[in-house]
Amino acid sequence: MKIKTKLTLGVGLLFMLIVLQILVGAKYINALKEDTENILIDNYISLEYSRNMLKALDEGTPQSLKIFESNLTKQLANTTEIGEKEATTELANNFEVFKNKKNDVLLPLMRNEIYTIMILNMQAIERKNVLANNTSKTAFFYITVTGALSFLIAFVLLINLPANIANPIKELTNSIKQIADKKYSERVHFETHSEFGELATSFNSMAQKLEEYNNSNLAKLMMEKRRIETLINNMQDPVIGLNEKMKIIFANEEAIKIIGINRDDLVGKSAKDIAVHNDLVRSLMKDLISPEKPVSNNGKRIQPFKIYANGKESYFEKVSADISFVPTGEQNETIVGYVIILRNVTEYKELDFAKTNFIATISHEFKTPISSIKMSLQLLDTEKIGKLNDEQKNLLTGIKDDTNRMLKITGELLNIAQVESGNIQLSIIPSDAKEILSYAINANKIQAEQKKIKLEVNCPDTLPKVLADSEKTTWVLTNLISNAIRYSYENSTIYLMVSPENNNVLFSVKDTGQGISPEYKDKVFDRYFRVPGTKKEGTGLGLAISKEFIEAQGGQINVESEFAAGSTFKVILKTA
Repeated sequence: MKIKTKLTLGVGLLFMLIVLQILVGAKYINALKEDTENILIDNYISLEYSRNMLKALDEGTPQSLKIFESNLTKQLANTTEIGEKEATTELANNFEVFKNKKNDVLLPLMRNEIYTIMILNMQAIERKNVLANNTSKTAFFYITVTGALSFLIAFVLLINLPANIANPIKELTNSIKQIADKKYSERVHFETHSEFGELATSFNSMAQKLEEYNNSNLAKLMMEKRRIETLINNMQDPVIGLNEKMKIIFANEEAIKIIGINRDDLVGKSAKDIAVHNDLVRSLMKDLISPEKPVSNNGKRIQPFKIYANGKESYFEKVSADISFVPTGEQNETIVGYVIILRNVTEYKELDFAKTNFIATISHEFKTPISSIKMSLQLLDTEKIGKLNDEQKNLLTGIKDDTNRMLKITGELLNIAQVESGNIQLSIIPSDAKEILSYAINANKIQAEQKKIKLEVNCPDTLPKVLADSEKTTWVLTNLISNAIRYSYENSTIYLMVSPENNNVLFSVKDTGQGISPEYKDKVFDRYFRVPGTKKEGTGLGLAISKEFIEAQGGQINVESEFAAGSTFKVILKTA
């Protein structure tokens, strides 16, 4: 039986019994009311008239006779019981005789007739009272029966109905919890044809489909997708993903926070459309949404840029990479999207600024006393303040070398501080390439002579002017030649060449020293890097500074090296 039918029958029957109880109660209450009214209206009033007439007879005054006559008239109109009318009529006849003849013999007769009327009404009251009691007993019986039936039905509903509804719901709830715990083999079994039976059938069908879905690859893919989304959202670095049509397909919370756009207004929208109104998105997507084929730096870092985040100016390094794969049956990769990751390097940048300021301050402070030491050494070398013996001259030579080395290191530190702070001061003008090389050669001539190294120069008579800062370029070439001398063997040759190349001028410094191992060739231009195991002194800054100086002028610097066969450093600058 359907639950709705059960509820309708149970509650409907209970409702009908309550209505029946109301109707029975109303009926018998109305009957009791009628019996009571009959006693009050018919019999009690007749007794009242009779008492008034007896009192009037006892008084015997003319006024009392009028009262007697008035009550007699009313009694004649209120005769309801058997024999009451005859007794009242006889009383009226006797009163007429008594009123006309004033015969006292009639008084006892009249009193007897009044008593008869009172007895008849009292008997009627007693009879009607018995009838009312019977009516009340009948009413009590029927009301009790209907009330008991109502209570019985309500009790049965109270005991059975909640259990019939709650137990299946409880069982269904437990099964739903099992499904939520990924136990898709759970089933519900209701041996009824009610709505719960239909619900159980639907639930079992759903559980079966979920079990099939969970066992399919699609479920595993969805789980992996959610795992990746959770991982990306928990990343501290902003991450943005785009499909091949430049539509943003995901962005984690950090990315949404710094971009300043709601997720609904960002995800699923075209990056080109958002870039029109958002400067940050335009900067991030600049290399991806260009008219040319989008390119990525595939994990290579670019120059950090500022973004106002976390209540302050923060520095981020953008790393972009394309998402590609080789489709089944094909050989070429297909790009299906791009990922942009912003690495927050604010803390490192602040530390780097502090380090740069410290280096600049210390280097600047060192330069003055070192220059003073050099001046003192020059005075000692002139012998104006006295002659030096051979041992003192050797000490003086060592101090000179150390002072020059300290001055070089201090200069490199000042240059790197200038580079790191972004305050490279350049004066790029058309310059003579041959003259720049000559200055560099002269700066290293003594060092070369000490190791008996020959500097072989290959330079055409006519060269185009180069767009360069002469001082910075000379410093770079001086550093490259100095390194070549340092790492070359005695009595060897260093080849210096300047030649035009397309619209550029190429400076080349080639040595025949020990060369650079292949694994270190890409790192020699990194700051503070020194080839492991080398015994040569140095800060590891010279090549890094050289790279910064040349690239700041729009040029290029690179190295070609073969281990144990020497190295060739090339500097390329644009012609004027």
